[in-house]
Amino acid sequence: MTTPIISSITEPSAGCPDDRQLGAFDDVAEATLAAQTAFEAYLDCTLAQRRIFIEAIRDEATREENLHHMAVEAVAETRMGNADHKVLKNKYAATLTPGVEDLLMEAFQSDAGMTTMEYAPYGVIGAITPTTNPTETIISNAISMLAAGNSVVFSPHPRARHLSVWLVDRLNRALIASGAPENLITIVRKPSMEATAQLMAAPQIQMLVATGGPQIVNMVLSSGKKAIGAGSGNPPVVVDETADIPKAARDIVNGASFDNNLPCTAEKEVVAVSSVVPELVDRMVEEGAQVVSDPEILEKLRELLMSPDRQHPRPSWVGQDAGAILQAVGVTPDPGTRLIITVTTPDDPLVQVEMLMPVLPIVATGDAGAAIDLAIELEHGHHHTAIMHSRDVSRLETMARRSRTTIFVKNGPSYSGIGIEGEGFATFTIAGPTGEGLTSARSFARRRRCVLNASM
Repeated sequence: MTTPIISSITEPSAGCPDDRQLGAFDDVAEATLAAQTAFEAYLDCTLAQRRIFIEAIRDEATREENLHHMAVEAVAETRMGNADHKVLKNKYAATLTPGVEDLLMEAFQSDAGMTTMEYAPYGVIGAITPTTNPTETIISNAISMLAAGNSVVFSPHPRARHLSVWLVDRLNRALIASGAPENLITIVRKPSMEATAQLMAAPQIQMLVATGGPQIVNMVLSSGKKAIGAGSGNPPVVVDETADIPKAARDIVNGASFDNNLPCTAEKEVVAVSSVVPELVDRMVEEGAQVVSDPEILEKLRELLMSPDRQHPRPSWVGQDAGAILQAVGVTPDPGTRLIITVTTPDDPLVQVEMLMPVLPIVATGDAGAAIDLAIELEHGHHHTAIMHSRDVSRLETMARRSRTTIFVKNGPSYSGIGIEGEGFATFTIAGPTGEGLTSARSFARRRRCVLNASM
């Protein structure tokens, strides 16, 4: 993957002359009331106006100085990830998230009359965003939710709140400058579990959307309201003996190292047929991976990177550079190292737990059938993402059918599944637990049957 050349940052232009943080509120009730008022005004806007507003969001989010600011500040505030890769993620979120064009109407006509199936907004949506993709999720959700006719109240992750408030201010200024009602997008300045509970209970909120870990997803699913949950995964990548090994190695290293493995779609473990493992490892090293095989160093890695019970990654190491991880266990990283790999066993905690860092375990199996079986087991039923490298179409079909994941990537890097260097639209809310899959504008709209009776 090529990374963009970013020029020096300049202060972005503002759509409003004052110094307020537009759309930002200390009080949850004020944020939801403002969004409700905006939604009521938004109901009178036409689809043509919605298109103009969505274009304003895209234009503001893709200003070079804003892309730079979001990427650099996300790394600084969240203390994780890769700034160059975050530029790409934000750019794709802004340009490839579908807008109003996603709302395709169906029509049925007969002598009895005509029925159209249309999309209607829910109202005010409460959206909880993660620390891993803070600005990308706000951009993508704002486009989708506003395209569907809603307003939205964002509750950002505490470790990304300053940047999230900055972004909501910028988007509001762009929207107002394009003629949109004020406060179509609002945000809670000081997020907390208490504030999240207040948001979920607010009477103005008609739908809840959570993009994050199991705890927050379970909270919205138990709220009693319409909820969309985008949860975690543990995406496996299978490599069989028919695969193009050099390409598979390149794709896996690119995908697993992308933004230091923060995307929930990224390759988290490799399951490979044993006959290809030696060449696969050698080729991955050529692409920027570094092998750790010393049992003592591997144990140090587990102690450093995982909780004492080996059930969770240590938050302080999530999204960190591969070189920094190696140095912390006393290993000198090779020049250009962007991924740590090791050949290990299926029961290794590094295999079983979604680590969200550039550490990729490789497990060898006897044949392709066993590799598919193990990969499905290691995905833990999240039905999120799986990847496979193979020239055997029947095997690809078997894995796709049996894994039942929301995203299945064939012979490519994981990020192609969310529109980055791949065909298809982008989203950063991938709703496996509630079944919507890759969300878009239609995910945030009601289906309305509109019936016109014929005159008899």
